[in-house]
Amino acid sequence: MNVSNSAQHASDSELRPIIEGCKRGERRAQQQVFERYYRLMFGVCLRYISDHDSVQDVLQEGFLKVFSNIEGYTSKGSFEGWIRRIMVNTSIDFIRRKRAAGWESGDEATMEGLESDEPLPDELDEEVGFTVQDVLQAMERLTPVYRAVFNLYVFENLGHQEISEELGISVGTSKSNLAKARRNIRNHLLTRKGESVK
Repeated sequence: MNVSNSAQHASDSELRPIIEGCKRGERRAQQQVFERYYRLMFGVCLRYISDHDSVQDVLQEGFLKVFSNIEGYTSKGSFEGWIRRIMVNTSIDFIRRKRAAGWESGDEATMEGLESDEPLPDELDEEVGFTVQDVLQAMERLTPVYRAVFNLYVFENLGHQEISEELGISVGTSKSNLAKARRNIRNHLLTRKGESVK
């Protein structure tokens, strides 16, 4: 743990002149930030959006926001975390725009407005032996809003009130969508496990 912390501090101090360059609008510094974080942020956006072309669009928009708002980065917290938050918000904006244009699939639409306090299923059983990659592949099969709710709750540690505000859905719908997302992921993983055993 100490090793990673010191590596993080070294990385942040090494980044300082690059960040300052970005604040001055230097193209070379911007390119360095883009190259350093592109793959990592591609993975972040891919958790929310399955279409690679759309991910590219979101990334481009996200990096434009990074560079146009970099004056707002005050070195409190990691630079990577600051960029990540922008990418997550840009991904959510993309999902919102698509929902507004009627881009819903599965039974999300029928669940809108379903005020349910249905208990959530247990977390995916650790002892079953699924890898992170298995879970990420299962997530790709979720509908866009289910995937967004799952990501925001599990990876971004947001509560249902915050998720409802981010996605423009009710708290009850957020809870229901999370329960449904977990169930779908579990079912997909167990189905795949059954197939591999055969």
